[in-house]
This record gives sequence, structure tokens and C-alpha cells, in this order.
Amino acid sequence: MSRRPFSPEPLLWLLFSAGGLAAALLVPALLFLFGIAFPLGWLPAPDHAHLLSVLHNPLVKAVLFGLCVLGLFHWAHRFRYTLYDGLQLKRLSTVISLFCYGGALVGSVVAGVILFRI
Repeated sequence: MSRRPFSPEPLLWLLFSAGGLAAALLVPALLFLFGIAFPLGWLPAPDHAHLLSVLHNPLVKAVLFGLCVLGLFHWAHRFRYTLYDGLQLKRLSTVISLFCYGGALVGSVVAGVILFRI
């Protein structure tokens, strides 16, 4: 019985679907609050000190970090397949994968550094 070679594809699809789910559930709520409700005065806007104290909670940092990481990997997978299948750039598959997933990885590290320095 022969073993199939290892492929990261199932993990990448898992990150893609988790990122889409997280983005679909959390981003609209955050956009509504910080983009519409607070600026229009529908809800009282929290002051800077309050938001900073909320951000010091490790659970809040972990949720925001997870949202950033999953959102970036969702973008990377979608963009990779847009270039690979949509634009028919199959000959550049390795370069496209390195660019997309490398960019998501670098963005995740930057998000982690910013979030956990606060």
C-alpha cells in the first residue's frame, strides 16, 4: 500500500473556511459599531481609555488576533485561486502560493506584534 505525499491543501481549505466564517460573523458587527453607530451618535462612543482597557484583556487580544489571522488566510486562499484558476496563471503556481500565503503569514506576525505590544 503506497502512501500519498503530504499536502497542505486540507489545512489551507480549513483556514479559508474558518476565515470566511469569522469575517462573516464579526466584521459586520464591528463595522456597524465603529463605522455607523458611534459616528452617527446612535450609541455613545467609548472613549480611548475605555477601549484601551478592553484591549488589555488577553481574551480580547486573542479574538482580534484570530480574526486578523483567519481573515488574512481567507484572503490568501481566495486570491490564490483567483490568480490560479480565474486568470489561468497555472505556470506561476509556486510563486503565487508563496506570495499569497507568505503575505498572510507576514501580516499575521505584524498583527500579533502590534496586538501583544499594547
